[in-house]
Amino acid sequence: MRSMSVRKSGKATEVVESVEEMRGRVAGLRSSLRTIGLVPTMGALHEGHLSLIRAARRECEVVVVSLFVNRPQFGPAEDYDLYPRTWEEDLAHCNSEQVDLVFSPPEKMIYPAGFSTWVDVERFSTVLEGAFRPDHFRGVSTIVTQLFNVVTPDCAYFGQKDYQQMLLIQTMVKDLHIPIEIRACPIIRESDGLACSSRNRYLKGQDRQCAVVLYRVLQLAQQRVGDGCRDFGKICYEMNEMIETTPNCETEYVEIVSPETLQPVSPRDESVLAVVAVRVGSTRLIDNQRIHLG
Repeated sequence: MRSMSVRKSGKATEVVESVEEMRGRVAGLRSSLRTIGLVPTMGALHEGHLSLIRAARRECEVVVVSLFVNRPQFGPAEDYDLYPRTWEEDLAHCNSEQVDLVFSPPEKMIYPAGFSTWVDVERFSTVLEGAFRPDHFRGVSTIVTQLFNVVTPDCAYFGQKDYQQMLLIQTMVKDLHIPIEIRACPIIRESDGLACSSRNRYLKGQDRQCAVVLYRVLQLAQQRVGDGCRDFGKICYEMNEMIETTPNCETEYVEIVSPETLQPVSPRDESVLAVVAVRVGSTRLIDNQRIHLG
């Protein structure tokens, strides 16, 4: 059993590592008619995660945070082995934010030998992130389904920085009639505009300074649309030029799409979504911004 920090006042956050124990705890909470909010994370908590926890704390009587680095959502050449594992720091955050339960199961409990059942949400799995990270969303939807089945929350909280993931989870819940409300929470940014991300920990020196280009190109898109430009291809070209002329930065994709479908903008859309994926040095970052059409 991993160590657990102690909250200075009130009850300490309790760590649960077993599926059966978590189900037992949930059954007890249900018997007293208490509402449960779930914040799914892979740990390495930052202000974005903390904003989700605070939203859950405001709306629910019990807050559960999952800490589980989900191997199947990483590609073969991605950063699973390097992904930050900051257990003590994460638990300290959970204590300070008055999280009731941390669910942190071992990998062999979630994916035992012979595991062969996957959840695949076709509608949003092959564009944007899905085009560059095959099977990523299959891994995401499968672990989230497992967490939903074990914790059975009333509400689950997701950040809009991972906008495509949020749409996918909303679709999955609707299609499978899962009785959980999905709460979409705003992007939290650092003082210079860089969206909070666990992978920001990778950024050092010049790379950290250059990473702000993601926010700057989104601001550029908002300015161009605000000025009345509706040539989204031209705007994307300008965004890409800004990225490619920034040291150590390489564009994976820059697109302006419908925020409802992630497909090309239609005349019916009242807003658009600017989305970017950029490699800054060896670190891959994503960001987005919804822009209303005036």
